[in-house]
Amino acid sequence: MPDDSLTVFGIRHHGPGCARSLRAALEALAPDIVLVEGPPDAQSVLPLIMHEEMRPPVALLVYAPEHPRLAAYYPFTAFSPEWQALHYAFQQNIPARFMDLPQAVQLAGMLKPAPEEAAQEEPVDREPTGSVAVPAVPETAFIHVPGQVTPDPAAGDASSAAPQEDPIGFLAKIAGYDDRELWWEQQVEQRRDATDLFRAILEVMTALRNDAPPPEKEEAQREASMRQAIRVARKEGFQRIAVVCGAWHAPVLAELGPAKADSTLLSGLSRAAVTATWIPWTNSRLASRSGYGAGIESPGWYEHLWTQPEGAAARWITHAARLLRERDLDASSASVIEAVRLADALAALRNVPAPGLAELNEAILAVLCHGEKAPMALIRDRLEIGERLGEVPDETPSVPLQQDLAAWQRRLRLKPSAEAKVLDLDLRGETDRDRSRLLHRLQVLNVPWGVPRPHTGTASTFHELWQLQWQPEFAVGLIDAGLWGNTVEAAVTATIRHAAANATELPALTGLLDSAILAGLPGAVEHVLGAVQSKAALAADVRHLMDALPPLARVARYGDVRGTPVEHVIPVIDGLFERVVAGLASACASLDDDAAGGMVQSIANVQTSISLLQRADQLAEWQDALRDIIGRDMIHGLVRGWACRLLLEAGVLEDTELENLTRIALSPVNPAPQAASWVEGVLRGSGLLLLHQDGLWLALDRWLQELDGETFTAVLPLVRRSFSGFQPPERRQMGEKVVRLGGTSTRSRKQVIADDIEPRRAAAVLPVLARILGIALEDQEL
Repeated sequence: MPDDSLTVFGIRHHGPGCARSLRAALEALAPDIVLVEGPPDAQSVLPLIMHEEMRPPVALLVYAPEHPRLAAYYPFTAFSPEWQALHYAFQQNIPARFMDLPQAVQLAGMLKPAPEEAAQEEPVDREPTGSVAVPAVPETAFIHVPGQVTPDPAAGDASSAAPQEDPIGFLAKIAGYDDRELWWEQQVEQRRDATDLFRAILEVMTALRNDAPPPEKEEAQREASMRQAIRVARKEGFQRIAVVCGAWHAPVLAELGPAKADSTLLSGLSRAAVTATWIPWTNSRLASRSGYGAGIESPGWYEHLWTQPEGAAARWITHAARLLRERDLDASSASVIEAVRLADALAALRNVPAPGLAELNEAILAVLCHGEKAPMALIRDRLEIGERLGEVPDETPSVPLQQDLAAWQRRLRLKPSAEAKVLDLDLRGETDRDRSRLLHRLQVLNVPWGVPRPHTGTASTFHELWQLQWQPEFAVGLIDAGLWGNTVEAAVTATIRHAAANATELPALTGLLDSAILAGLPGAVEHVLGAVQSKAALAADVRHLMDALPPLARVARYGDVRGTPVEHVIPVIDGLFERVVAGLASACASLDDDAAGGMVQSIANVQTSISLLQRADQLAEWQDALRDIIGRDMIHGLVRGWACRLLLEAGVLEDTELENLTRIALSPVNPAPQAASWVEGVLRGSGLLLLHQDGLWLALDRWLQELDGETFTAVLPLVRRSFSGFQPPERRQMGEKVVRLGGTSTRSRKQVIADDIEPRRAAAVLPVLARILGIALEDQEL
């Protein structure tokens, strides 16, 4: 029998029309308690939603302190029906409670290893970069693991979705709509009269659930937990209970049934220790394209409908025109008026009460964008989706590391923003140097708020370019990193020391040293430098020695810019370099293709280091070592070719010497794959320098012509790969070069040179030249 003391409101988790209708329904009902689908674990932080500094979009974050990467988010925005229901309850001074299966139970289930793995695997262990697999989760939340997203049940063809997977898509198909969002917008968001809306939702969902299979165990436990929360409220004497839940759950909450079955289903469930807090969220993370299971297509449009319900169409087109003008695109007032008229006309033709997003997009595309789709992509990202970042009060619970970061952000005037912004730092200034250190420290903690960008120019030694963009999941990264220290400096220092203690290879250690110096951590620098010295003394792999040089060279080159003493680094560099030069030839011998590719990269690392240090003695010694390997037959062609290229760029390889090396490398006695590898090595880098090497092109042309058909087919992919790195203008000039040389190797150098002579200018000097040489001009041919 229906319970008059219980009213269930089935809602969609984010929608302005649904939120507005729910608010009106609650005011008409005047309940004495409001139960909202959400994590009971977060009840203690629920009152913060009324704080004046709480500005959605925000999200509830529930996580296991011992395993911070195992977390659940519950996003809210101003037009979320749950948000409006909670606000109503607090404004009316009536109890507001979350109801659902606690995340303490759900996360505990994820920590349990599978039965077949229990004997050999321990539960999730804490590491700075640990992660956990993504299980099935409630539709109001998703588990975040770096690099993964929860599959979106709304994605794909709505006609193929079962009712329990996508009830809105299923109903849209029945109504003849291919677009579930369009159906929902016209039926709910644009509805002028919301009378009996929630009764209709309950009826249709009841019909769908009657034909649906029984819920999975986890969903059944969630719904049982919700019913138990309702029973508790009734037992406490509440007479008008308002329940706000996802529409799919509404039918099984309207009829509670026997309590014993629910108690049995919920008995014996283990729990994990969890903590809840609020974190800022973004509109883009409310979008279904982000992977959020309960996401919506256009959160920016829904926010617009919530904040500006009157004249929404005209104001939306005005916003679009303003955005286009900011990009120096034409969007006149007359065009705005015409676009509004077109949108109204389209709505009338389609018999809808007001222009929706579809009509507005068509009008904007036709009038403001003149049929061009590129500006529409800008409107989609900036208006329909948006990148506004919410804010939470300072009183929000947080770990000490988060508080320390917030203090640094205020001190350095770096306010987090969801929009990507470029920050140019001058490291000669104390404030910018501190900003650089903070961003580098966060990189070590796997919180990449800033991403370094390449900087060119004469002052690049003293400048850094960063692209800043705050992401909501950084909150979990900070909680995870908080296990290493209560301040950013302490956490980074501990992380680097831990990584150094577990590093097994020298390049990893020098990379850590580079990070420690960039982060401005003298204690960590001293610790890692000691580990580098110890590891370098025992390292025997020449490639490891080579790969370890670039970070050390950067320390020696730029250490003074950051105020870092470098006197202890130079001896380490000298020792590594001498061992590299002594062992280079033997390390390059008898390599297969993969090993040769790795060696080429290692040689490039040494070359970069030499260029940074700018020491003439080391440069000369390094060039002698390269000369030694280019003439050894046992060394892979790719390595020999790359060594030739480096010597050519340094200007120490004469044209005749390069021609001789080319003829030897491309001689028929050498296997064709090795010759092709040599070509790939020598053609690395810029193509402009190669355009002046006629002998190289003649030898390459002759080699290709002399290959038989089968061999040519075999080496063609390698040759094509050799040229793929050049820019189109460079490849065009190379083609013209071959054509100018005649496209054949049978022509003599005399003929090639003759092609370069301009006959008219040559004729003017030939008589004088003939008299000097004492020859008769008519007897000679050019």
